[in-house]
Amino acid sequence: MEKVILGKTGIEVSKNGFGALPIQRISKAEAVYLLQKAFYNGINYFDTARAYSDSEEKLGAAFSYIREKLIISTKTAAQNAEDFWKDLEESLKMLQTDYIDIYQFHNPAFCPKPGDGTDLYEAALEAKQQGKIRHIGITNHRIAVAKEAVESGLYETLQFPFSYLAAPADLEIVEMCKKADMGFIAMKALSGGLIHNSACAYAYMDQPQFAHVAPIWGIQRESELDEFLSYQVCPPELSGELQAVIDKDKEELSGDFCRGCGYCLPCPAGIEINSCARMSLMLRRAPQQAWLTQEWQEKMKKIEDCKHCGQCMKKCPYGLNTPDLLAKNYEDYKTFLK
Repeated sequence: MEKVILGKTGIEVSKNGFGALPIQRISKAEAVYLLQKAFYNGINYFDTARAYSDSEEKLGAAFSYIREKLIISTKTAAQNAEDFWKDLEESLKMLQTDYIDIYQFHNPAFCPKPGDGTDLYEAALEAKQQGKIRHIGITNHRIAVAKEAVESGLYETLQFPFSYLAAPADLEIVEMCKKADMGFIAMKALSGGLIHNSACAYAYMDQPQFAHVAPIWGIQRESELDEFLSYQVCPPELSGELQAVIDKDKEELSGDFCRGCGYCLPCPAGIEINSCARMSLMLRRAPQQAWLTQEWQEKMKKIEDCKHCGQCMKKCPYGLNTPDLLAKNYEDYKTFLK
């Protein structure tokens, strides 16, 4: 299997990384089977987070007996040192391990630094000195915070959204990490489900200019895992056919669109923003009937209750006018019900 070196950490991971957010939606037995199948077929890197409900617990159940043979990264959304230590100890317990390979600050609205008053970075350094974490990383959806993290020289890895739908500013971050010898972990390589052709996504990441990029694929089903495992044996080439798919997707998904990250939630009006604000795209990129059920009609109708409070706009890492997007998607959705 193709390997990626995560910058100055020296960690070598499989080009296929396992994003463990989706396994919180399946049973423990199913998750353990899926995780172990991935490992025994060459995947050695697994990414999770304290915020992913029981994902860490399932990883611990799958790998406690072979811990030293794989790489695990997890995350804390703590805003202060006290909560940092609570999260870290809970993660160690759930993962059934005494160390974490890469411990990441989970999408903070700022770049934690020594002396910033939060004591977060100081806590991470102390945890590293104690051997509880081996490398300090950060994840983010914000260009400004990501750039600051790279330029600070404080972090060994950056996890950032990256796919063939990337904007020029995103590509700049990827190149910055390369020049800084900073590990680049690509989240949302399928753009939150908007990219349906995984072969295209894999082939794009497999280009020479992205040799330093370590994508993590969110995997929930065995069929999804099998797809990515098959690419290890027969890597898809960025041929004319696959390039045509990419070009079409780029044209369709250019401009402002909701990535479905969910950082705008919760909504005071109970709107499921991360799905409703991109409903028009989903209707055109997936079997329509799945989105036209009575359940989804009721979820979309909640858009009528939008309070226009602006909370979602303040929290959106992409600076989207979320109420406007919701209104447009709702009007479009109603045309499919006629």
